[in-house]
Amino acid sequence: MVALNPVTVWSLLACAAQLALGYVLAQRLGKTCSPPDTWVLVWLFYDAIVHFTLEGPFVYLSLTGTVATSDNILASLWKEYGNADARWLHADPTIVSLEMLTVVVDGLLAVILIYAIIKDKHYRHFIQITLCVCELYGGWMTFCPDWLLGSPNLSTENWLHLWVYLVFFNGIWVVVPGLLLWQSWLGLQKLHHEKKTPVKKHR
Repeated sequence: MVALNPVTVWSLLACAAQLALGYVLAQRLGKTCSPPDTWVLVWLFYDAIVHFTLEGPFVYLSLTGTVATSDNILASLWKEYGNADARWLHADPTIVSLEMLTVVVDGLLAVILIYAIIKDKHYRHFIQITLCVCELYGGWMTFCPDWLLGSPNLSTENWLHLWVYLVFFNGIWVVVPGLLLWQSWLGLQKLHHEKKTPVKKHR
């Protein structure tokens, strides 16, 4: 079992601060949105913030060296996560490649989707489905290669590494995109039914 050290506490507080910022932005910019869509905005702002402010620096650190050899303040956060998945410490090519796509593609899609929801754009569900599929694919390709090798890089000996870092922080990028895909399915189904329903003429 691992005791909570200052870096662990700082890392968890940083993640909480990102979520809090996402909540504030959603409340301020999504005033005209329905309650469900306001919560979707909370997630999307958090998603974009994580991609740009956390994973973006990881890509930079990995392209200019490695997290393990960096003394950057954000490297300390990734070193903490690296206790659970060692690939993040040593610029694993698969991880870095996925994160490059995640930062650029997923980050920009999240921003476009935020705009589409706030402005009620017709392409909202197309972007939402695309983003969710990208997020789910990224999660699968992050872990499946290591699972096929017997998970040599994953540390599951203690509750923090297994249940907080690996299961929780990665699981939310499976559960939430899955729920948003379902929301898009229902939304498109509703639009289809409305289109097929004849409009009654008033005499």
